[in-house]
Amino acid sequence: MVEQVEAGKMKLFALSSNRPLAEKIARVAGVELGKATVKHFSDGEIQISIDESIRGDELFIIQSVSDPVNTNLMELLIMVDAARRASAAKINVVIPYYGYSRADRKARSREPITAKLVASLLQMDGVNRVIALDLHAAQLQGFFDIPVDHLQSDRLLASYFEDNTDLNAENTVVVAPDHAGVSRARRLAELLGTPIAIIDNRSETENATHPEAVIGDVRHKHAILVDDIIDTAVRISVSAVALRNAGAANVYACATHAVLSGDAAVRIDEAPLEKVVVTDSIQIPADKQSDKFVVMSVDELFGRAINLIYHEQPVDQLFRSPIMKK
Repeated sequence: MVEQVEAGKMKLFALSSNRPLAEKIARVAGVELGKATVKHFSDGEIQISIDESIRGDELFIIQSVSDPVNTNLMELLIMVDAARRASAAKINVVIPYYGYSRADRKARSREPITAKLVASLLQMDGVNRVIALDLHAAQLQGFFDIPVDHLQSDRLLASYFEDNTDLNAENTVVVAPDHAGVSRARRLAELLGTPIAIIDNRSETENATHPEAVIGDVRHKHAILVDDIIDTAVRISVSAVALRNAGAANVYACATHAVLSGDAAVRIDEAPLEKVVVTDSIQIPADKQSDKFVVMSVDELFGRAINLIYHEQPVDQLFRSPIMKK
């Protein structure tokens, strides 16, 4: 007699990029992380085995495509292939940080659109749904022909500044570090009820060292620089200097993804920044820690989203709820 097995269970699996975050997401979702083994051979090849039955189950595979970007991307693709071959009913990939997201268009002749390539690889691999956080450009959702749930950390980041009793709507201004970041700054400013200002930085790269000017009134105000990614930290550092030179009382910064390439942590320590608020979408290594960092966890945001998706409930209620306190 064939044993009756409950079908369609929700199962979460973590790969190598950010296991601490995956464990917290699993606790919020109310399940334990599934059992899988990830092995790296000396020549760089990756072997993954799923150490439990997943036949007929709905999987959520958690992996940030962060440093080492290509290794973590291959881990994700190989895990999806393993899950598909093991007869998982649905495969959802949870990508707190979507690597290559900045390569989202042809800015010059003969350039690839690598963000689209990554989307194509995930779809060809058999992914049914993508759950991502603060994509570099919201239009990246259009690169997929499968459902994409684009979560946003604005409310989580805003909660830190709401809890800071020194800041209020009258003495605070939210600042975009360049013209491309105005919409992001406006969203945070609307949550906090503050005006916005703009650093007139006309460079197409993050490495511009001489902003043209500060547009808006920042004199004697607490300035909050907001960005989606802190990579080399050049832009955020020179923007902080420009704001202090324009008369800002002090400068905070916030960003979703702390990529922190090279000497980014050193630049942040040396910059006139009070605090830098980031999320744990990327695990910050010990050698890049700073006393200025305030890390807000996105575990509740992802855990709640996973439960809503599994139970086929609308995810947009996450954006209508009050600012999440952590």
